[in-house]
Amino acid sequence: MAQTPVYVLGPEDQMVIRVSDLDEFGAGGTAAAADKPYRIDMRGFVNLPLIGRLKAGGLNVEEFEAAVVAKLQQFVKAPQVTVLVTEFRSQPISILGQVGTPGVHQLQGRKTLLEVISLAGGLKPESGFTIKIVRKKQYGAIPLKSAKGDTSGEYSVAEVSVKGIMNATSPEENVLIQPFDVITVPKAELIYVVGTVKRSGGFTLAERENVTVLQALSMAEGFGPQPADKQCKILRKNGTSDREEIPVDLNAILKGKAPDVAMRSEDILFVPSSTSKKILARTGEAAIALTTGLMIFRR
Repeated sequence: MAQTPVYVLGPEDQMVIRVSDLDEFGAGGTAAAADKPYRIDMRGFVNLPLIGRLKAGGLNVEEFEAAVVAKLQQFVKAPQVTVLVTEFRSQPISILGQVGTPGVHQLQGRKTLLEVISLAGGLKPESGFTIKIVRKKQYGAIPLKSAKGDTSGEYSVAEVSVKGIMNATSPEENVLIQPFDVITVPKAELIYVVGTVKRSGGFTLAERENVTVLQALSMAEGFGPQPADKQCKILRKNGTSDREEIPVDLNAILKGKAPDVAMRSEDILFVPSSTSKKILARTGEAAIALTTGLMIFRR
């Protein structure tokens, strides 16, 4: 029986071919023998004993077995042929971004988007809420309503919702992946809440979600013991290696005496403790240090 019959052979694939009663294919074709590997060349052909050059590219394993049998029938009556693919190299896909093992993976058989993400180690906690797929036009347009052609006309591009696939609300977005697809999982937009709160950490923002300081405090499950709630700060990236410090009086906001403050992606809300002899003068450095190694929470 053929191995992975749905896999279509292509250049650089390597295989072992066993033929009963033919020493030319490796000690009588026995599985215990040292099997000689055969590699498909860039034109899709492979050189075989007795047969010579035989087209393999574009055939699945069963079809290639039948082609070998047809050629060998002039030498052996009813030859028994088994083809085993030992190296899959002709159908690479690139899985980039926030997955366990990003890089180039080989597509073996029919695989859906979630299956190849799983093969790449799954999504990281800090992964975003959409996955981008880029496909060469020769493999057809991506079968999704969101699919569009790029400016070059060479690729089909689509984005799918992670939540829609995971919750089975949009199962049609779990599309079959094609060779040379590029799958990108971006990093989620995050905000951080650190200091005197019950649950310090980074919190992922849902798609197009805007979060205020009070909402961020709620994500962190409220104040810890004895917070200096009048002397909180937002630390915001300002395009340099430094962060801008924005004073926030959470006490006034909670009492409705000051407007709630909108946070941006990568903002850090720092809630100091009132038990310190004095509020740290270098608040920014202290808060950034606290974010190191924090857990990322998805909601």
